[in-house]
Amino acid sequence: MGTHHLAELNVGRLRAPKGSPVVAEFFDNLDPINALADASPGFVWRLQSDEGNATDIQLDDGDPLFIVNLSVWESVEALKAYVYRTEHREFLRRRREWFEVMDELIMVLWWVPAGTTPTAEEAMERLRLLQANGPGPEAFTFRELHEPPAPTPVASAADQRSVV
Repeated sequence: MGTHHLAELNVGRLRAPKGSPVVAEFFDNLDPINALADASPGFVWRLQSDEGNATDIQLDDGDPLFIVNLSVWESVEALKAYVYRTEHREFLRRRREWFEVMDELIMVLWWVPAGTTPTAEEAMERLRLLQANGPGPEAFTFRELHEPPAPTPVASAADQRSVV
């Protein structure tokens, strides 16, 4: 396992509130698609409420139609395999049926130290950074990937002794 994992955030604004026929198929398939992610090779963690998903987690803007999906993966390859080579791909293709088209970027990737989980607020900061500055090591996309930070070398006991 590497020293860093890949964090991923994607956001969207629903075309209608939960319970509406407009978004019913999206919500009907949320549990199976999340279960598929949970069982996928390289999956580490995803943001979820007591309901088992993140659709009811409200951010500071308070818009009940704005939803987030935040997850952590062992690698870019693991996330790509889930997104593009499972049943998830079909739902990704149908995104416009359930979500408004947004003018700004809606997905961001960044590296987190293995064993840590990002917050939704941190994830939104990364998305805003990407929207403002474009891709870089702190916030990027599948189109312009960045390598994880190099591991910090651990100093040996000999290196830590002071020379008098």
